[in-house]
Amino acid sequence: MSKLIVHTLHIQDNEASLVNISFSVTQSTALIGQSGSGKSLTLKSLLGMLPSNLILDFNVECDFELNPKNVAFVPQNPFTSLSSMTKIKNQFFCTHERKIELLQLVGLESWVLERFPGQLSGGQLQRVIIAIALTYQPKLLLLDEPTTALDKKSKTKILELINTIQTKLNLLILFVTHDINSIIGVCENIIIIKNGLIVEQGLTQDILNHPQKSYTQRLIQSGFENRDFRK
Repeated sequence: MSKLIVHTLHIQDNEASLVNISFSVTQSTALIGQSGSGKSLTLKSLLGMLPSNLILDFNVECDFELNPKNVAFVPQNPFTSLSSMTKIKNQFFCTHERKIELLQLVGLESWVLERFPGQLSGGQLQRVIIAIALTYQPKLLLLDEPTTALDKKSKTKILELINTIQTKLNLLILFVTHDINSIIGVCENIIIIKNGLIVEQGLTQDILNHPQKSYTQRLIQSGFENRDFRK
């Protein structure tokens, strides 16, 4: 499996430090924290999409280049992530054979290619987006609240799919979420972030069963249902 070690990720504007962390992504890792904690900025750093007004000091060790082919991204809202006026088949950038292969990988059939996004359910759309993200066989998959906009049944199936893909393709996964339940059984490791700093990190079961910091305890006890903890 590939490795990603972020020795330094320091983001600042002209007035203050916004994020100053170091961490490793091993297998499937969850990044969790309340609104404004630095989760989105961390993802944008890995995607090379930080606003130009921010200053980035980034020192990373990995055995692949951080480029669009190796780093794939799945956003949280499948309903706004695709062009509504374009058939699914025209939203892929690969051969027809590859499109079929990718759809099969995420549990969809070829008829989906002839549909417009509005003709598919939220769960189907999120599967399509995951399929598109896997087009170039990425090494790292970034998931930004991938189940937030889905109903309970679709959410469960997408989490099962993420688990299957991670195992089958041997991907590194960084899973940003406010939903504590969604990472159980999916993410082996967890990083708790607050105000741009890491509060606690380690094996998911260790952190959830024996949190060392009061902030982590409050996050777990809240079940992330309080809006203050949402991204």
